[in-house]
Amino acid sequence: MNLSKAGGSLGIIVALIVFSIIILFHEFGHFLLAKKNGVGVTEFALGMGPILFSFKRGETVYALKALPLGGSCSMVGEDTDETGDNSFNSKGVWQRFSVIAAGPVFNFILAFVFAVILVSIVGFDTPVVYKVEEGGPAWEAGIRDGDVIQSVNGKKVHMYKEFRIEVLMNSGGAPMEMVLSRNGSTYGTTVTPELGSDGTYKIQIYGGQYERTGVLDTLKYSVFEVRYWITTTVRSLGMLITGQVSANDLSGPVGIVDMIDDTYQEARSYGWLDVLLNMMNICILLSANLGVVNLLPIPALDGGRLVFLIVEAVRGKPVPPEKEGWVHTIGFALLMVLMVFILYNDIHKLLL
Repeated sequence: MNLSKAGGSLGIIVALIVFSIIILFHEFGHFLLAKKNGVGVTEFALGMGPILFSFKRGETVYALKALPLGGSCSMVGEDTDETGDNSFNSKGVWQRFSVIAAGPVFNFILAFVFAVILVSIVGFDTPVVYKVEEGGPAWEAGIRDGDVIQSVNGKKVHMYKEFRIEVLMNSGGAPMEMVLSRNGSTYGTTVTPELGSDGTYKIQIYGGQYERTGVLDTLKYSVFEVRYWITTTVRSLGMLITGQVSANDLSGPVGIVDMIDDTYQEARSYGWLDVLLNMMNICILLSANLGVVNLLPIPALDGGRLVFLIVEAVRGKPVPPEKEGWVHTIGFALLMVLMVFILYNDIHKLLL
C-alpha cells in the first residue's frame, strides 16, 4: 500500500469533515430559529445531489446527500408564495430576520467554541518580542528582545498575530507607529518596513510565544481570536475591492481542501493532537470567514435577504416578491459565474 497516497486520501477526508461541520452548524442555526419561530422545515440536509440516506421525523426529512459540500435547511414558503400558519412568509419581519441571521451567527458561535478549546490547550500568542534582527528596521527603531507590543497604528494589541497582520497588510511599506513596554516603562517608536526579496514588507522582528492562562482569560482571548479572524476577513475583502489583492488570490472549495490537506500532511508527523489542533484552527478561520461572507449584502446570500427584510421593516410592507426574486436570481447567477472562475483558478494553481 502506498502510504503517501493513503495519507493524501485521509487528508482530503479530513478536509471534507471540516467543511461538513462548518456548513452543518450554519444550517443548524437556520433550523433552530425556524423551529423556534414556528416555521415548518421540510428538509434538513448535509451535502448536495442525490440522497444517500434519509429519515422523516414530524414534518422534516433529515437527509445525507452524495456530494459532501454544502447543505440546506428548506423551509415552508421560503422561496414560494405559500402563506400557511407554518410558512416562512406568515411570520413577522423580525422573526424572519432572526431565522436568516441565525446561520452566520451560529458560524461565529462555532468559531468561538473551537477557540475556547484551542486556547485552553495551547494558550494564546503573547505580543512579546523574542528576537529582533540587528540592523533591521525594528532594531533601528529601538525595539529590543523582550519588549512587549502594546499597540500598532493606534490599535491595541492583545495577541502577536494582531500585530503580524498589520505588518502583512501594510502593502505600501508605510511607517508604523508602535507603542511598547520594557521593564515596566512604556515608549513609542516609528518603524518603517523594508521591502524583502519575496516582495513583502518586513521589519525583521519575531514574537508570539504561547502562554496558557486561567478560565476567564481563556474566554477573553477566545473572543479576541474570533474577532481577529472576523476583522482579517473584512479587511481582506476590502483589499480585494480596492484592488490591493488580486482575484487570483481567492480560493474556493478546491483550494481550501488542498490547503487543509497540506496542513494535515505537515501536522500528522507530529501526532494526532497536532493534527487536531491545526484542524480546529482552520475551523475557526473558515467558520468566521463563512459568517462574514454570508452577511455581505449580496443577493442570494443571507446578507442580501437581510437587506430586503430591513427595507420591509422601514417601509412597513415587503418588497414585491417577484422583484425580490429577480434580484436574488441575478445575484445567484453572478455568484455561480464567480464560483466557476474561482474553481478554474483553484485547479490552475494545483496544476502549476
